[in-house]
Amino acid sequence: MKFPTPRKAAQAKASRLRETARGTRSAAQVQRRASPAAKAAPAVAPAAAGAERRLRVSTYNIHKGVLRDFTGLRRVARIHELRARLHELDSDLIFLQEVQGQHQRYARRFAQWPTESQELFLSKSPTAQQAFQTAYGRNASYLHGHHGNALLSRFPIVGLENRDVSDHALEKRGVLHCTVDVAGRQVHCFVVHFGLLAASRERQLDALLEWIDAAVPGDQPLIVAGDFNDWRNTLSQRLCARAGVVEVFDAVHPRMESLQRAAYFVRDRLAEVAALEPPPMSRLPRMVRTARTYPALVPWFRMDRIYQRGFRVTAARVLRGLEWARLSDHSPLVADLELSEDA
Repeated sequence: MKFPTPRKAAQAKASRLRETARGTRSAAQVQRRASPAAKAAPAVAPAAAGAERRLRVSTYNIHKGVLRDFTGLRRVARIHELRARLHELDSDLIFLQEVQGQHQRYARRFAQWPTESQELFLSKSPTAQQAFQTAYGRNASYLHGHHGNALLSRFPIVGLENRDVSDHALEKRGVLHCTVDVAGRQVHCFVVHFGLLAASRERQLDALLEWIDAAVPGDQPLIVAGDFNDWRNTLSQRLCARAGVVEVFDAVHPRMESLQRAAYFVRDRLAEVAALEPPPMSRLPRMVRTARTYPALVPWFRMDRIYQRGFRVTAARVLRGLEWARLSDHSPLVADLELSEDA
């Protein structure tokens, strides 16, 4: 009996592999022809499926798309430049405040003022392609127009509600609640713009917390973002404790929570040594790393926040610089989130 030479054996093995590959391809082609659905909905790669759970969130008070120049003498329309910069952020959810739904005076005053509501104008890329779904909540109405909050979403918006939370007639404020579908999960988004008075903000927070308790199940993801005007940071502790949310900068820098616990421990030990009643927690300096966003030219006050529940925060930053200060009096915040598997 003659055994094949190594060269002939290798050739025979390669021939068998080619026949097997041809047979496998033929079977796959038959299966695709027999099942049109397989062609219409190809299997999603694991990496792509995971990417659906990652999203970028931004919040920005756009000041109605109009800002005074650096001399302070005249108003300048920035809405076109603002739209271009928003799309450069590559965000999936954009929480906007002071969005102009209509302004007849600006339309007459500024050339190329958008003929449509600003949230619709901003949702389109500079090439006029629709990039976002939009939701708008009117807060303030006047003779020549109205403005309010808006949400731009790359995910389907499956529900929305806007509520007036104004505390007095001279300052109209509102909260917009949208439910969006992210990777098959309902994510509740609240676009917030609170008042300038501390007492007003406290009552507006009460209304927001009651709304969250009634409308958002405790196991569903939640994002609360916007202009809180809470420059003294008196609302964060109550909002986080009641709604179970975490501010994105606190999540990125968890060491601050350890410092806060250490501060409370030292406070209690000193109180024991001195046999004194410990001061209330509200008197302790808060270990909060929320970003300084106002005024945009030289940010000092911590006005804007992004709170989240049910996500892992991978990055958070505030966008500063002259190019942003030319667009609004606030700086935008951007956070990268990943939807938790158990959310």
